[in-house]
Amino acid sequence: MTKNLDKEGLRSIADNYDLFYIDLWGVIHNGIKLHEKAIIAINELIKMNKDFVLLTNAPRPNKTVKKFLEKMGLEEKIRSHVFTSGEASLNYLKKYHLLDKFFHVGPPRDFDLFEDFKKNQSSNLNECQYLLCTGLFDEHDKDLNYYKNLFQEHINKKMICTNPDLIVDRGKQRELCAGSVAMVFEKMGGKVIYFGKPYPEIYNQSFDNSKKKILSIGDNLNTDIKGANILNYHSLLISNGIHKQEIKDKGVGEVSRQYETIINYIQSELKW
Repeated sequence: MTKNLDKEGLRSIADNYDLFYIDLWGVIHNGIKLHEKAIIAINELIKMNKDFVLLTNAPRPNKTVKKFLEKMGLEEKIRSHVFTSGEASLNYLKKYHLLDKFFHVGPPRDFDLFEDFKKNQSSNLNECQYLLCTGLFDEHDKDLNYYKNLFQEHINKKMICTNPDLIVDRGKQRELCAGSVAMVFEKMGGKVIYFGKPYPEIYNQSFDNSKKKILSIGDNLNTDIKGANILNYHSLLISNGIHKQEIKDKGVGEVSRQYETIINYIQSELKW
């Protein structure tokens, strides 16, 4: 049974947990501005000396996301806790693919992810050893059929996906993410290695989480909540995120069954 915390707040359960994995986009900000009540909640966790990670499926290095949050006005004592799927994938690429040629699928703004081995980037799909997917090309950011045609002759190559999210809401605008491109590649028979929620690697890289009671907070059932379920953490779904309309139409119980997830707690927005 999912418990609603809108009246009692996060404060009612905070003492039960040692570590909090908190999503950024959809919980702390909407891509344009910070959610002030969420910031208050995190500051209260700091006062309680609770450990927390701002865990995000952003296909960028930690330092890039921290700079983005600084521009938004997020104070250093909070943004210093960021860990990204980009950072997790970067650690993997440096270890296993540092000298391999890759073809980048995504916008130019994601280039800082592979700055250290940019000499290995190939502009020709035929000459690369793997595909590095950080998102969609700016000129093809709504048409997934474009990618189906692009990959047709390259299904034998491995794809590294740095953001398993399918969609994200930037303000009131819904956008496709790298996970949607990777899903096209998989459905065609290609092999994809994902870095980010719900896959365990990002959690394990981000913090020493052994023997800790953990709460995972996010607005995405496919990533935040499913990741918590896979790792046997408790979960808190922020219902005003990407599933807002589904929950409004069907109720949280039906939506959680539809996505095959277990939701321990729900809040309309993260608040203390």
